[in-house]
Amino acid sequence: MKIIEITSLNAPELEVYGTLTEAQLRNRLEPEKGLFIAESPKVINVALDAGMEPVSLLCERKHIEGDARSIIERCPGDMPVYTGSRELLAQLTGYTLTRGVLCAMRRPVPPTPEEVCRDARRIVVLHGVCDTTNVGAIFRSAAALGMDAVLMTRDSCDPLNRRAVRVSMGSVFLVPWTWIEDPPQPPPSQAPQMLRCQRAFALKGRESCLKNLGFTTAAMALRHDNISIDDPKLRATDRLALIMGTEGDGLPEAVIDAADFVVKIPMHHGVDSLNVGNAAAIAFYELGRPTPTLP
Repeated sequence: MKIIEITSLNAPELEVYGTLTEAQLRNRLEPEKGLFIAESPKVINVALDAGMEPVSLLCERKHIEGDARSIIERCPGDMPVYTGSRELLAQLTGYTLTRGVLCAMRRPVPPTPEEVCRDARRIVVLHGVCDTTNVGAIFRSAAALGMDAVLMTRDSCDPLNRRAVRVSMGSVFLVPWTWIEDPPQPPPSQAPQMLRCQRAFALKGRESCLKNLGFTTAAMALRHDNISIDDPKLRATDRLALIMGTEGDGLPEAVIDAADFVVKIPMHHGVDSLNVGNAAAIAFYELGRPTPTLP
């Protein structure tokens, strides 16, 4: 193993753990150089099991022969393992490491929606869900409760964000996922109505993409025409895409209007809605169960 004792927090090779932002780690200008950070031995091992490529490791000295030992044994022999005291590493990263181990890994090339959904029966589409904790929790529920894939709009949180990965307990490596792109938009025009329609065009285009992939769509929203999440029609649907929006604003009206079903979770005591992470877990459990036989 290639153990490197940290002597300077300003060393360029440590930028990935300290000063680089999430956007810089993604490296959109050169995607093949993009990285992400996995935190804690459990999450790192899940990532390695899923075929993620490690680039370097950062851990407390005591973990080299402890929690990090099995990880180091799984990594290339010439891969750098940076080490130092708990206090020094916290100074470098800006937070106390969970179980004292971080791993920088190569960001995989996202598959296409067609590849992700080829054999899927139940998928979830996250539309503008930008909270890292919610995204991590949704992925964990998706893996545990039988969802086959996750599609995300580009204004959603990156599932490989360090906190999202940690909250998911590595489930972002267990469930196939990718971005659902905006379709080509009409070119800018001097006509104001053309500019105003671009956003609605993108939203309807995403819906068309799901239907082209063979999915019936169900938008989670509070509206007069909704049906209950336990309606037999939903579980009887062969291929179902559940669309969930951000808290507060929820889904845009254009997305709701284009969906085949509008769905709600029944509430009591005057409560109108749940945190999107909690709502996702309930919906996944209900829709991931065996298909009932309709009369």
